[in-house]
Amino acid sequence: MHETEGAALGLDYRYRLIDLDDNGGTGALPMWLDRLQRDGYSGSNITYPVKQAVIPLLDRLSPEAEAIGAVNTVKFASDGAREGHNTDWWGFAENLRRTLGNNPLGHVVLIGAGGAGAAAAYALTKLGASRLTIFDNDAQKANALVVLLAPSGVRVETLPLASLAETLAVADGLVQATPIGMLKYPGMPFDPAYLHAGLWVAEIIYVPVDTVLVRRARALGCSTVTGVGMVVLQAAEAFRIFTGAEPDIERMMRSFQSLVGDRTTPTGQAPGLPIRQVSPI
Repeated sequence: MHETEGAALGLDYRYRLIDLDDNGGTGALPMWLDRLQRDGYSGSNITYPVKQAVIPLLDRLSPEAEAIGAVNTVKFASDGAREGHNTDWWGFAENLRRTLGNNPLGHVVLIGAGGAGAAAAYALTKLGASRLTIFDNDAQKANALVVLLAPSGVRVETLPLASLAETLAVADGLVQATPIGMLKYPGMPFDPAYLHAGLWVAEIIYVPVDTVLVRRARALGCSTVTGVGMVVLQAAEAFRIFTGAEPDIERMMRSFQSLVGDRTTPTGQAPGLPIRQVSPI
């Protein structure tokens, strides 16, 4: 998607995938940032599970990244500094707006307080959610997110997982921001019986496009938001940061759809991509 958009704009733009699972684990993150910067990359995308762990390795943060406490885009600036940005929040917010319109969000339940969850939570406060209830099996992480969002003025709280069913029963919306539902972590993070037709449901996972959660919610008649829009929109904003060029979002959307189609489960793996400029970690 990045390379296709770069070519369309006449840029010599190459993007390489570095999976930390196969390249030293999360502990190798400092080494990879050093290496990418030394080798002349423009920057790197950062993904699960190191969106928060990368922050101490950076020199400065954008206001959004500082407010969210998570980084998904690192720009290697001309002065040698490492700039941390968060484009996830805007991608999530714009995806939600495009799908649900400007309807009131109401009381939203967020499951997952990690990097993606923090970005989604920040977006929900910007979009005017009236109340946000956060659930995570790591109470310390959930509480830290509540503190981060305190300046928003939105009622933000965290509750124990035992309260999830009763909270969802009276909620207006649900955002799923855990890795549960990815190909390597199949399933749902809670009992599907907790869903009801009055919920709108947003997923941050994009492979598979239709997670178990999305399929179950859709079958109940819920308004559903897949993770496809978020991944394309956050990528477009990252592309802008890396290159200074204005991407064509609809073209990037078509490019992504051509890669994954409408498949619930991909039938194969994308080939490795050559690189010079940008890398996702």
